Amino acid sequence: AEAFGAPDSTLRAALADRFLLRFFRFSGSAERIDDLSRLTGVGDRTDLGQALDLARRELAAVPLAGLVLVTDGADNSESSLTEALLSLEANSVPVYTVGLGQERFARDIQLSRVVAPRSVLLGSTLVVDVVLEQVGFGRQTVEVQVEDDGRIVASEEVRFPADGESATVRVQFTTTESGVRKFRFRVPPQPGEQVDRNNEQEALIVVEDKRERILYFEGEPRFEVKFLRRAVSDDENVQVVTLLRTAENKFLRLDVDDSEELAAGFPRTREELFAYRGLILGSVEASFFSHDQLRMIEEFVGQRGGGLLVLGSRHSFGRGGYSGTPLADVLPVVLPAAGGPSTESFYAELQVEPTRFGLTHPATRIADTAEESAERWRGLPPVSAVNPINELKPGASNLLTGRSPDLEDPAIVLAYQRYGRGKALALPVQDSWMWQMHADVPLDDMTHEIFWRQLLRWLVSYVPDPVSVTTAQDRVNPGEPVALTAEVEDQTYLSVNNAEVVARVTAPSGALSEIPMEWAVDADGEYAASFVPDERGIHEINVVALEDGEFLGEHTAYVSAEELPTEYFDAEMRAPTLQRIAEETGGRFYTPANVAMLPEDVSFTESGTTVIEERELWDMPIIFLLLLAVVGSEWAYRKYRGLV
Repeated sequence: AEAFGAPDSTLRAALADRFLLRFFRFSGSAERIDDLSRLTGVGDRTDLGQALDLARRELAAVPLAGLVLVTDGADNSESSLTEALLSLEANSVPVYTVGLGQERFARDIQLSRVVAPRSVLLGSTLVVDVVLEQVGFGRQTVEVQVEDDGRIVASEEVRFPADGESATVRVQFTTTESGVRKFRFRVPPQPGEQVDRNNEQEALIVVEDKRERILYFEGEPRFEVKFLRRAVSDDENVQVVTLLRTAENKFLRLDVDDSEELAAGFPRTREELFAYRGLILGSVEASFFSHDQLRMIEEFVGQRGGGLLVLGSRHSFGRGGYSGTPLADVLPVVLPAAGGPSTESFYAELQVEPTRFGLTHPATRIADTAEESAERWRGLPPVSAVNPINELKPGASNLLTGRSPDLEDPAIVLAYQRYGRGKALALPVQDSWMWQMHADVPLDDMTHEIFWRQLLRWLVSYVPDPVSVTTAQDRVNPGEPVALTAEVEDQTYLSVNNAEVVARVTAPSGALSEIPMEWAVDADGEYAASFVPDERGIHEINVVALEDGEFLGEHTAYVSAEELPTEYFDAEMRAPTLQRIAEETGGRFYTPANVAMLPEDVSFTESGTTVIEERELWDMPIIFLLLLAVVGSEWAYRKYRGLV
């Protein structure tokens, strides 16, 4: 940069001798400048495409030999660099790129990505994946810290693989305060790091203090009902509404909101069933349900996006006649046909242990660390199963397995899969209450309670409402447009295309603006809009949907507008980007080592530029003598012809 900006720059002087120079500066935006002293290193992001396009348009009316782009190649904007390069190529404007900085740091750690949910229930155990990249720290161990409002709430050590290879660490912590929380994930600066501003990232997570309703339908009185309900009775954020069949067409209802709820037994309409966010099926045979009800349960998961959990018993899975039904399509396990000898006579006592995936899964991690969780699982008493389940469907995940001397292979104890918009879980054991009541379990042991609370919380996590709104990012720079996408459905979760949808955006100062959202014609029930957060701080976006004046629902999302340190991420010089710009426009790529060749290369450009050079006639005697010769020749010719 000094080669161009210094007052005594020989490179700039060489270019000025051949061309008339114009100067621009750019970061997230670009502008023309007259004084290079205004060229300061400020800006929170870089938009190469906008900078090149602005320079081309500003200089469209003058003969342009080319553009010289001096940068490290960073481009962290949303605009398209390809479109800018196509315009430059079409107008025969070559770009000569000069790369600054190091192509590879000697030692650097970058916290490149945080994979976390946008919202979570208060008191839930949150498991977040943190992706780290490193150079020069191979085989070394660092600590990843999680901060909430300046307090360290969790930490986890990670040992890097070989030099240059990335690592992913799973961090677990519990949400203790409701509201919009900004969690910071960071690695303390390490000795020898050249850039440490890329050691941390923040995530905006909405911690919701609300009660999620789950319908538990049990076909016969058994201990599992009593102890499951007892395990979550103190959880203020989970409500297990229980429907217990006590005799044919007779039911006991527990924890219902009013006298009409479930008065006719298991729901018969989508609207009634879809009011719940989760569904647990116990010892109830498939023949109890009509085909429409079985199809409705499948749609509860696939279309509504609810969570389904099926428990083991003598009337569930294959023994309950569910093979070949719509419910069999939803489950993460392959059901054996009912009536087979292995199905009817199967019984096994299983010593449960987590799989490698289950060690860190939020539903099955029952201690502070993965090692402690595995040890606690191994110390639990065995449970029994009467459902021979040992085959997962493609794409399903196994969280818990059970070993028995009577079985050649481990049995599946807890498995799940995504199905449509929701998820389905299979827990084919019949007496998890043994983890509470077995004689070997201490009276103060809370493992059974912890397991069921975490399992049911995860069952209803990420279940959509009839109206929902999402943003592409939860953190943006002030002045950066935010795209809003809303999905609108009725109470039966069918898409609504003629709704009146309005986004009410509340700025940090309290200023309120209303933004109508338009239906995206190519997607049923999808509405879109955008807004620009000018104020710094957290902006609340509340979306309300009406159909013919009737309220369909509302949903709230949040976006934080702040100066983001994007320039410090991937801070090495991007030579491939700069080479691409030069090659696609007919220019050349330089480094400080060979940039002195730039003036000569630009002089031989093929862009077709005309250079106008003015000189005093009297400073060129040959022209004067040539003019005298022409005049003398004319006079001699006229005299020869007798014209003078």
